[in-house]
Amino acid sequence: MTQYDYIVIGAGSAGCVVANRMTEDSKTTVLLLEAGNPDTKPEIQIPLESPNLPRSELDWKYFSQPEPYLNNRKIFCPRGKVLGGSSSINSMIYIRGNHHDYDHWQSLGNPGWSYQDVLPYFKKSENQQRGADAYHGVDGELSVTDIQPPIVASQRFVEAAVAIGYNHNPDFNGIQQEGAGIYQLTVKDGKRHSAAAAFLMPILKRPNLTITTGALVTRLLFEGTRTIGVEYMHEGRLHQARVNKEVILSAGAFDSPKLLMLSGIGDAEQLQAMAIPVVVDLPGVGQNLQDHSLVPVAHQIITNPVADEVIAGLDPAISSNGNAEAGLFLHTEGNLDATPDLQFFFGPILWISPGKTLSGLGFTVTVSLTHPQNIGSVSLLSPDPKDPPIIRINFLQSQSDVQKLVAGIKIMRKLFHTSAFDQFRGEEISPGAEVISDESLEAYIREFCVTGYHPVGTCKMGTDPMAVVDPELRVRGVTRLRVVDASIMPTLVGGNTNAPTIMIGEKGADLIKAALSVSSQVASAMAN
Repeated sequence: MTQYDYIVIGAGSAGCVVANRMTEDSKTTVLLLEAGNPDTKPEIQIPLESPNLPRSELDWKYFSQPEPYLNNRKIFCPRGKVLGGSSSINSMIYIRGNHHDYDHWQSLGNPGWSYQDVLPYFKKSENQQRGADAYHGVDGELSVTDIQPPIVASQRFVEAAVAIGYNHNPDFNGIQQEGAGIYQLTVKDGKRHSAAAAFLMPILKRPNLTITTGALVTRLLFEGTRTIGVEYMHEGRLHQARVNKEVILSAGAFDSPKLLMLSGIGDAEQLQAMAIPVVVDLPGVGQNLQDHSLVPVAHQIITNPVADEVIAGLDPAISSNGNAEAGLFLHTEGNLDATPDLQFFFGPILWISPGKTLSGLGFTVTVSLTHPQNIGSVSLLSPDPKDPPIIRINFLQSQSDVQKLVAGIKIMRKLFHTSAFDQFRGEEISPGAEVISDESLEAYIREFCVTGYHPVGTCKMGTDPMAVVDPELRVRGVTRLRVVDASIMPTLVGGNTNAPTIMIGEKGADLIKAALSVSSQVASAMAN
């Protein structure tokens, strides 16, 4: 059996960071296990190809159970199955969330996770094209760049938002989040800069790092409640690897709780019903699933000589996941002192309602709740590690969430009917000009609401009975096991989740190093 100081499960946004930071010490050996393949597919690196990566061989292609508040539709839930994880298939938007999100985490009993605590970790990873300031760093591995150039239609979106009373915000990750602006992307030299490209590719020659792809971890290994290693399937054979210090679980909001449960950590009654030996009765595993929901407002383009410049660069492809360029954060009640409750994504893409046909070009804004009230869960379908997890999101179980999305559609309709769009605004395709009343808008939302691809929370951090990890990300009830990924978020952040997950990787690595330092000091004191 091979032995390593640390075993990291999952080479996604957090796992790549942890593997990088822990192998900075040449004496520390790390095994990084990834179920997907290397990120060699050329389309990964081409930003315009991002809509075509979900549902490909790079994706786990998960679906939720029939959602009771969405007319029993199963919701497609893509997750990256490749080096870089979902950062290799996402839309590359760099958003950290709101300052208050992290202060709220601390108020829930997680010292060390306030905004002032986590800001240095955001800056540590970042190579900000605009330069360093109080909110941004330039010495990090992750390239954060401006869209060069945004299409004129995206600039018109910002102009229109300002025209109806919202602030222009050139930096959603700076002093404030509210307002309209152009998103920044994790792109370097015109290519996607995934967590694998940023944190793994530069260190492949480190002799203390072993990366094994195509490795499906089937269970964690324990002696009592002491974590001693992992078992994984690779090239048709079962392998075991032993750990000298810690196992780091970074498989994401769906697969981290799945692996914990397969290994005997979870709700004891449910595990016993599947004949899984219980290591720790931890009922919070797989609970607290949170995700952003999206609904589109889409228009066709009317083409004419005047509009040629405005629509230059529009993608004629019809897709359900495009490259957003411009954005807007706002509070539906106009409260500038409150955390924004809606986020908007504007992009050169046409997103149509079911059953409608069309041709030509278009543009779409998607309306997203920043802090939805839906709480779902992840559970086991069977004890077979190859089976997908059971995912229940419970989108729109709260009527107040529906009301905010209705308000968001109305705001976008007002925005699209400003003079900034007069030159090229065509027919409204989604929801459609005939969908006017609140009741019909609600029906449209429930029929066409989808996920924002931001699942979190299923191994939440905290000190309450449903917490899975403590504020140092150690799994409760066992030793030498941590979870370091988006599943530890106690609540969903207001914005895209890739940047926060990378931050969790940075802070998690420091927590591991701190524990290593303490144990070394203890060992030294005992020796003396």
